[in-house]
Amino acid sequence: MSSLAIHSARLEDVACLEPKEWVAEIHARLTACERMVILYGRTEGRLAVVTAVLAARGELTVLRTTMDPARGYHALTADFPGMHCFERELHEQCGVRITGHPWLKPIRFASGGMNDYPFYEIEGKEVHEVAVGPIHAGVIEPGAFRFMCLGEHVHHLEIHLGYQHRGIERRLLQGDPRSLAPLVEIIAGDTSIAHTWAHCAAIESLAGFGITMDHEAARAIMLELERIGMHLSGLSGLAGDIGFLQGAATYGRLRTTAINTTMRLCGSRFGRGALRPGGSGVRIGVGDAARIMRSVALLQTDLEIINECFLESRTVQHRLRDSGVLKREQALELGLVGMAARASGVSIDQRDGAGGIYDVIPIECVIEDTGDCFARASLRIREMDRSLAWINDALEGFPVSQPTRENVGNLAASRLVITVAEGWRGEVVHVLETSDHGNLLHYKVQDPSFRNWLGLAVAMRGNEISDFPMCNKSFDLSYCGSDL
Repeated sequence: MSSLAIHSARLEDVACLEPKEWVAEIHARLTACERMVILYGRTEGRLAVVTAVLAARGELTVLRTTMDPARGYHALTADFPGMHCFERELHEQCGVRITGHPWLKPIRFASGGMNDYPFYEIEGKEVHEVAVGPIHAGVIEPGAFRFMCLGEHVHHLEIHLGYQHRGIERRLLQGDPRSLAPLVEIIAGDTSIAHTWAHCAAIESLAGFGITMDHEAARAIMLELERIGMHLSGLSGLAGDIGFLQGAATYGRLRTTAINTTMRLCGSRFGRGALRPGGSGVRIGVGDAARIMRSVALLQTDLEIINECFLESRTVQHRLRDSGVLKREQALELGLVGMAARASGVSIDQRDGAGGIYDVIPIECVIEDTGDCFARASLRIREMDRSLAWINDALEGFPVSQPTRENVGNLAASRLVITVAEGWRGEVVHVLETSDHGNLLHYKVQDPSFRNWLGLAVAMRGNEISDFPMCNKSFDLSYCGSDL
């Protein structure tokens, strides 16, 4: 049994509804508190094939329709704001007309060019705009932020991405599907393990290949090390943004311990080469397990000290509490996932209650309820504690893993598979469809950042513009993860 959420079906068994019936069914399911996992489309001749995947009680449901893009359908976003990113992307990529959409503008590309993007405008003598980007200091990817301010307070923040479209999804359709892992690893470089695990699970499902529990354990250990490393990086950056230099230095130092542990296991600090369809490149021998446990012990000891300093510091509390607040109702309405949702009281974690290794060694979902920057920082601290304890338990139960990789075989023809992994930011979704000959017909990738950027924009409303760096770092979203 896989540790990820996997749904596999023959294409002929996927329900294909008329557009109006499809919209009505989705509307009914969302009204009944089912959750949209992904909605995507592709063109076949003059038609658009549009697929929606919803989740309820741990089960995935697939609904599909075929429509004339010029006729399109009536928007779901007006009733369910969390649908905005899906419908805007569908309109942008497939040209589907979506009537009644309140915000139907490009999510990545402006039709008249990047410089003509229709930013929202507010009129008034006391209103001023602050433009940040798309080129930023340092080495981060490009992205444009437009602040509409009343004095120092942000009335509206609009975020526009897509300045370095890499064509990842198009490239994933080229070559042998079983040899795509090196490309998948760079979809979002800080989430290499989560994306690659979702990819491997999809390929293995299409090939009917079963992974041993030892490999599941090795993959999960790498995933939790990735989570710890990125949480440490984020906390270091957040501490630096608010001038808490003791935290910035210590969290940064401990991040080195975490990513160097990853490097010892697979040769890369970012987990490159750790996972491949049919096995893994992870080496956890008896000596390696002992070294990992020593690293875990070091992290646990030093984190206990710096976490107490960080959480009890008056400077930290003054800057982070009640800043960048996103209420639970807003997080649900916007369809947020991952740690941003959990910090607002939304219980959503693919690992909690999952099968496979997480059934053998459970990991509990961590929740905070205030939805502010302090909650997002506290949640990352608590998640690290859970991950470190989980790694120790996994090493005691599955102490040996050697680099092995078997040929998974040919992919089944005319099938659809959906895999969902819980990366450190949130759920990573991969959708693969095969043709009648077993070749890849469609490959859709969704990074959690794609869904969460609007959450940052809403959380900034009413805050001072000087609070943006810490609010931005508390969400810690990816530019390239949205630019596929």
